[in-house]
Amino acid sequence: MKTNLLRCVVAEFIGTLFLLAAVVGSGIMGERLAAGNVAIALLANTIATGAALIALILALGPVSGAHLNPVVTLADAWLGGISWREVPAYILAQLAGALAGVAAAHLMFGLPVISVSTRVRSGPSQLFSEFVATFGLMAVIWGCARRRPSAVAYAVGAYITAAYWFTASTSFANPAVTIARSLSNTFAGIRPLDVTGFIVAQVAGGFAATLLFKWLIPSFNIHHTD
Repeated sequence: MKTNLLRCVVAEFIGTLFLLAAVVGSGIMGERLAAGNVAIALLANTIATGAALIALILALGPVSGAHLNPVVTLADAWLGGISWREVPAYILAQLAGALAGVAAAHLMFGLPVISVSTRVRSGPSQLFSEFVATFGLMAVIWGCARRRPSAVAYAVGAYITAAYWFTASTSFANPAVTIARSLSNTFAGIRPLDVTGFIVAQVAGGFAATLLFKWLIPSFNIHHTD
């Protein structure tokens, strides 16, 4: 593996690890402190996730692009931002980091390292929510990346913070996050049976947004920064 690609893979692993630690850990903390008030628990989960995304994208963007999401990686490769040969390494790093992040969150709160989720997230409204959530995420990324790249981190953090509340699914918008959260029987969990539908909806939403922006912005392209 080339040195530059190795740096990118390590950055994607670390970034996705901390993202999942923030998502799952804040969900656990929020639920414990909210005394049964689900709205307060979700608010805590939302703020922590949005803030973590901003920090991680700012820190790791110059290294790997801070994709932290297989949909972003696939779309970026489609637009020529990274080579297709790099895609498997990126996605494997994201999946491994996501699983490690869940394990880290569980360990920090004295829970079993892995616990299969029983939280039901199924039905057409949930799947449509994931399509909308991922479409919006990719639209925000591509809309900012061309002319205001320095704003991407803040735009993504703000969008995910909002999408937690306006989507019925609470905006997973990320296949690696979805898979990892199926192994956390906590506030942030999703039962494994519902994972495939979420991922299909996420991929569809992400590529619909990317296709739209290829038309909205002629010669639209994202160049990867090493």
